[in-house]
Amino acid sequence: MTQPPTPTADTVRRLVRSLLADGTVGAGGATGPGPEIRPAGERSTWWVGSRHVLRLAPDPETSARLRREPRLRDLVRPHIGVAVPVAVAHGEWADQLAYTLDTRLPGGSAEEHDVSAVGEADLAALLTGLREVPVRQAETLGVPRVAPRSLEALRRAAARSAGRLAPADEFDPALLQQLTPSATAQLAAQAGTAVLVHHDLRGGNLVVSADGRVRGVLDWTDAVVGDPAEDIAGLALAVGSPAAVRAATLAGYAARPCLRGLWLARCDTVVRLAQSLARRDAGPLPLLRVQLRRAWEAILLERVTELREDGEDE
Repeated sequence: MTQPPTPTADTVRRLVRSLLADGTVGAGGATGPGPEIRPAGERSTWWVGSRHVLRLAPDPETSARLRREPRLRDLVRPHIGVAVPVAVAHGEWADQLAYTLDTRLPGGSAEEHDVSAVGEADLAALLTGLREVPVRQAETLGVPRVAPRSLEALRRAAARSAGRLAPADEFDPALLQQLTPSATAQLAAQAGTAVLVHHDLRGGNLVVSADGRVRGVLDWTDAVVGDPAEDIAGLALAVGSPAAVRAATLAGYAARPCLRGLWLARCDTVVRLAQSLARRDAGPLPLLRVQLRRAWEAILLERVTELREDGEDE
């Protein structure tokens, strides 16, 4: 099997010059040195000057998701109340490997700026808007429908991981006792609740201004039609459980999906931290520890009680 090529600064520079030469990025750039090229934390994403971001798919599977992303962003843009990037050029940077050159949204990330109370309202508008996106249109674009995860299976995996974290004083396994098998049954995803889910609302994908407003959402390549609790879980990792639950409540979500999202996030952070400590490449340790702390922040609605039947106010 042929190994996919690895993008380098020279690869990016040649591609950007070709875009400049045909006038895609901006007039007058073809005869000059072109904009500054800088890696944006990983080899597949590069800053192009101060106004654009170049994203390079590393494999054919990612290419398929990257090719559909501009059309998906056009679909969600009228609904979500925050900005999404605009693609100004797209094509292939290598055989069957796609690229997209996007506008750069001004602001930092949720890892750099705290989200304010008004920013939580922005997140609520995002969650509300995602629920309003026509699911059939998203599926027509190629967005897959994904079944909800088993919270009970995740609870068992987290319990095993907690046992490995305890000797290193990374996590207290007793905290997981709040989530019992009975509770996971109550927090099973409800039928007929599938919506468009961003599925990667981590801090780096939330564009946040210095005043705490959420100004945009990046990277829609992992979007699916599925369980809305997954995006509540993502927000718990990005901005903390209390802010995530407040935003979800403002968006009209009741106790069941809020608690489901909370416990998805909590179990995920335990599993991922244990995997990373075991050198299984689950992510950078400092960020995983921060996400663990955020997910396990206490909220007012902390315990899974006897939730009312569907149709009643939770």
